[in-house]
Amino acid sequence: MPEIDTYEHDTEQMQEADAKMMSLVDHLQELRKRLAKAMIALAIGGSVSYFYAEEIVHLITAPAGKLYYMNPAEAFFAYLKVSFFAGFLLALPVILYQAWAFIVPALANKERKASVLLVLSSVVLFLAGLGFSYYFVLPAGIKFFMGYATEDLQPLFSLGQYLSFVITFLIPFGFIFEIPLFILVMAQMGIISSQLLRSKRKIVLVLAFIIGAVISPTPDVLSQTMVALPMLVLYELSILLVKYILRK
Repeated sequence: MPEIDTYEHDTEQMQEADAKMMSLVDHLQELRKRLAKAMIALAIGGSVSYFYAEEIVHLITAPAGKLYYMNPAEAFFAYLKVSFFAGFLLALPVILYQAWAFIVPALANKERKASVLLVLSSVVLFLAGLGFSYYFVLPAGIKFFMGYATEDLQPLFSLGQYLSFVITFLIPFGFIFEIPLFILVMAQMGIISSQLLRSKRKIVLVLAFIIGAVISPTPDVLSQTMVALPMLVLYELSILLVKYILRK
């Protein structure tokens, strides 16, 4: 009965194709659901932040002192920008959780436990990077720029431009402080080891100061060092974690 066998084989192939298609559709629906929840969290965080926008603006502008806005709408849009930024920080745990919940079905039980710790650690390190930048690096940068003031040349910072400068300066530090997590994941996957990390110290030292020169708000050596130093400390910490925690 070759025809019957062929028919049954074709039927099985069609059923497998339908199952794969359903699986793809289910994944897309799950992704859409997770994205929707993340956007709702961002909207709620932004709305809550807008009610405290004045206090947040006061906190961010404290290193520069008194600011000005140059057109009627600048203050309004500056408040919206600050609200979005603060709302993103408030919604960050929810956003990362939704990303985790989307990929967790494909993980083993051991990997799921590790991923929970990974998500929590990434939030803490990102906020730590923002805090370090705000309290240590940013004031030094503002002081440097204001040092050019003279009796005939006084600083007149625009609110909108100042907030854009601060936000775009703070965010990279959040990602810089994620270095240990990135290295730990790479080590767990077997891509790198503590021995390899130790052998690349000189290269990392040069790269750290190059990155410090690029993202530092001022061209002076002090600010660049304040950017490069935490990168180097985090790198050395990563070596210890890979060697003594992961045993690699």
